[in-house]
Order: sequence, then structure tokens, then C-alpha cells
Amino acid sequence: MHKRFTAQDQQLDDFIKNFKSSGTPFGNQDRNSLKLFDLNGLTINVKSFKVPNPINQLAYRFFRKSKAQRSFEYANKLVALGIGTPKPIAYYEFTTPFLFKKSYYVSAQLDCDYTYRDLTKDFNIPNYEAILRAFTRFTYKLHENKVLFLDHSPGNTLITVNNDDYGFFLVDLNRMEFKTLDFETRIKNFARLTIHKKMVEVMSDEYAKCINAPYEKVFNLMWQYTNEFQDKYHQKKRLKKKLKFWKA
Repeated sequence: MHKRFTAQDQQLDDFIKNFKSSGTPFGNQDRNSLKLFDLNGLTINVKSFKVPNPINQLAYRFFRKSKAQRSFEYANKLVALGIGTPKPIAYYEFTTPFLFKKSYYVSAQLDCDYTYRDLTKDFNIPNYEAILRAFTRFTYKLHENKVLFLDHSPGNTLITVNNDDYGFFLVDLNRMEFKTLDFETRIKNFARLTIHKKMVEVMSDEYAKCINAPYEKVFNLMWQYTNEFQDKYHQKKRLKKKLKFWKA
């Protein structure tokens, strides 16, 4: 738990204990459950992770850090680096002697104007290109700070707008690596963000300026990785449909 919130530990414990029956549901509830709670006037976001499959219950119990613990630790690393993310508060884990069960990650709720996904759907957002270029510079900042955000996808960056000042905040933090990134790894990190060629052109142009590289070199590789990701994504969807058909 973050030291700033140790005085509220009992109240936080109660939120977790009564998670099913209290709190306000927030966002997409398909994979994991998110709820908002009021902590003495501060709105906090509690993410409840699903109980892992039997193999991962054993792995998380003895060999790997849980998603909740990684989210908390990575958030603190980002804060220390000056990289935007909702303020980390605490994480909770529940285990048996041999298996890992439920876990929760608690952070301050951050109200945003957009997510990156909005940029992929509405090209009439005010100052659209300026926001997209600022996002690209934000990604460059991640890379320069040796942060590889493996879930760099449309729903995982929140965007705030204050006149011409744009803030970017990462969420869903449990998959990250911290290491020096080569050129190919940096460019591949953009692959999951959009299917739109015009967006890739803008991001390539801005990133090429950041790293002082030829635009064509950056764009060709970024567009290649984007198409490769889309091909794999649709292959997986087709396979899932076939499996569902045979199960039915």
C-alpha cells in the first residue's frame, strides 16, 4: 500500500471485503470487474482480477508476481519516471496454502477527455493531429525511459486536454518490460494502436523527428508491423469461431 493511504487502510479493506455488494460499476466488465468507491472525497478505482486458471493459480502462488502486484509496482515505477498513470494506492491478494485466488489493484480514478481509441473513431476531434503527435512524443518518452508497454493498445491510454496541453496516462499496467529498446522494438510497439494508414503516417512522421531517422524507414516498418498484427488478430478470431462452432 502507498504510504499516503496507510491511514485509510481499514476503509480500503472494507471496499475489498464488500466488493461484490458495493461500489459503482465502471467501464467494460467483460474480462475483469472495475468499480468506483468514495474514499473520503477521493474517487478510487478498484480492479478485480478474475481467478486464474489452475496452472496460473500455482504459478502466481509460488513463482510469478500477480497481475495486481505488477500493476502496483509498475505504476510506482512510471510515477518515479514522470510518466502518466492514475496514482497507485494499493493491491490485495488472496491465496490458499498452495493456490492463488483473487487479487485487486486500487488506484485513484482519473477523469479523461478521450482515450486513444477515440482518436481511431473520430477524426473531427479538435486539434486532432496535435494530440496524435503529442501521443507519439509520449510514446518516445516511454522508450527513452526504457519502458516497453506490451499492452500499448487503443483503450490503454487516457488523454486529458487543457488548452494546448495534452496529458497521457497509461492503464492496464500488468504487462511491461524495462530495458533498452532497439529501433525495431520501438516501432513494433505501435503495431496494435490503429488500422488507419493516415494515423500511422502521422505517428511515423513525428517519431522519425524524435529519433532523427528518415520518415520512409520509420513508416515502412510501422505499417508492416501494423499489418502483421492485424493479420494475426483476424486469424485468431477465425480460429475462435471455428472452435465455437465445433463445441456447439
